[in-house]
Amino acid sequence: MKRLLIVCTAILLSCTATPSQKPSGMQENADLLVSEPQGGTDEAGFTIIKNEQEFRNAIKGSFGLIDLKKEPSVNYPKFPRNKKVVLYHMGLFRSGSHRITSIKNVSVKNNILYVEVPATASGGMEIQVLSNPWFIFAVPSDYQFTSVELKYSN
Repeated sequence: MKRLLIVCTAILLSCTATPSQKPSGMQENADLLVSEPQGGTDEAGFTIIKNEQEFRNAIKGSFGLIDLKKEPSVNYPKFPRNKKVVLYHMGLFRSGSHRITSIKNVSVKNNILYVEVPATASGGMEIQVLSNPWFIFAVPSDYQFTSVELKYSN
């Protein structure tokens, strides 16, 4: 009887000592590198940025700084070497603010990268301005995907 009690206690303790794991698809290791409310394209879409030069050109182009002779005083984030960097254009919006301020989670299912971002009030109709928001983020380099979808959550 004592042995049975000791074995049951050992099994119970080994189960509770194991840290809980997230589902394999959900990761918190996405890094938001740059987010801007203007400068994107009219159509939603993404591009994978392959190197530091493409990264800097994407950022410079959004600020209209491509033709300057000297390097502007823009604080560029570091280009992550061990991650896949994605430039995502959110498309055209007719009103409100649609800038991404953080990324909650990312997951890949059926070759679609789902990016979960906080839902924000867009400002409604009182802000009448066309905007083309975009952002650059990094995900683990082993993620394989052919499209990107935003998921808004509270």
